[in-house]
Amino acid sequence: MPKYDYYCDENKQTIEVTHSMTIDLNTWGELCEVAGIDIKETRKEAPVRRIISKNVGIAFKGSGFYVTDSNTNKKAESKSA
Repeated sequence: MPKYDYYCDENKQTIEVTHSMTIDLNTWGELCEVAGIDIKETRKEAPVRRIISKNVGIAFKGSGFYVTDSNTNKKAESKSA
């Protein structure tokens, strides 16, 4: 499941949570419930917004993603010709 960062303007906190792409969190109360943290003094109706995170990881699996993978067969063909 992907990780998302949410920011609350009311308490100036950023919280990272892992949840399904289909879930849309809009309030501090919803965010705290998913994150498993205490609401504390912030109103549970306080709006939160999802922010773009720097920690986005992309993993390419299989062959053909590196320069050496795509050139190996071409070099072998040109040597045999």
